[in-house]
Amino acid sequence: MPGMGSAKYTELGAFLRSRRARIRPADVGLAHGPRRRVPGLRREEVAQLAGASADYYNELERGAGSQPSEQMIAALARALRLTADERDYLYRLAGRPVPVHGGPASHVHPGMLDLLTRLPSTPAQVITDLHVTLVQNRPAVALLGDHSGLRGARASFVHRWFTEPEARQLYPEADHPAQSRAFVADLRAAAARRDAKDTEARSMISSLLAASPEFAALWADHDVAFRRDDRKRLVHPALGLIEVNCLNLFSEDGRQRLLWFTPAAGTDSAGLLDLLAVLGTQEVTGPAR
Repeated sequence: MPGMGSAKYTELGAFLRSRRARIRPADVGLAHGPRRRVPGLRREEVAQLAGASADYYNELERGAGSQPSEQMIAALARALRLTADERDYLYRLAGRPVPVHGGPASHVHPGMLDLLTRLPSTPAQVITDLHVTLVQNRPAVALLGDHSGLRGARASFVHRWFTEPEARQLYPEADHPAQSRAFVADLRAAAARRDAKDTEARSMISSLLAASPEFAALWADHDVAFRRDDRKRLVHPALGLIEVNCLNLFSEDGRQRLLWFTPAAGTDSAGLLDLLAVLGTQEVTGPAR
């Protein structure tokens, strides 16, 4: 990794400090705590929220150390609740290309990120309209698996669903046909909503048409329907079948969705979700959503 000795990296450190100072602990789901001498977040708190070591983050604020990765910049932007313009500025200060919309490093809608923070015990995550997971809370990781390491076409769960058999292990086999049809109809609706010049959705559809006869057959049916509310049966590797309601909140442009999962009425799923919170992520080995 190249060093961070230039004036631009010094500005990066100053920018991080200024954004940290304006965030209240309650804004990101942290307790205010006693003896807080600074109005904003502590350095170690930002590091914790971004999944970095305190020493590494301290180096960034000093304008020293190694160049942050694109994934780390995205994590810092979320931890500090940066606007889209502020996030792009942070990428440029770090000498990294600003990512295109739709990938795992996409900027998360601030309102959705705030709501996610306020759902500490409910499995929830923010995804794109192409089903790329942008951020998950801990209960979502425990329920659905960790999506943070997925890149490229594999970052989309729809792409994995039609190209990787193991991606379907989260659903009972009897539910696979209905899920396939729902994913294709949702993808058609999402692609139609995008600008005609958009290449991301078009590329994904072309790839799936070539890779999956099942997708091609369903695409030819021309079904179109956004997934707004679902009752799902999920197969957890440790707890077995969990029946949940999956609710969706769409951003204004439709490019992002906040998903959260509640126990289905008339089932024992509430107790299973409570147990899942106790188990945490240690038992989770399966794929996502």
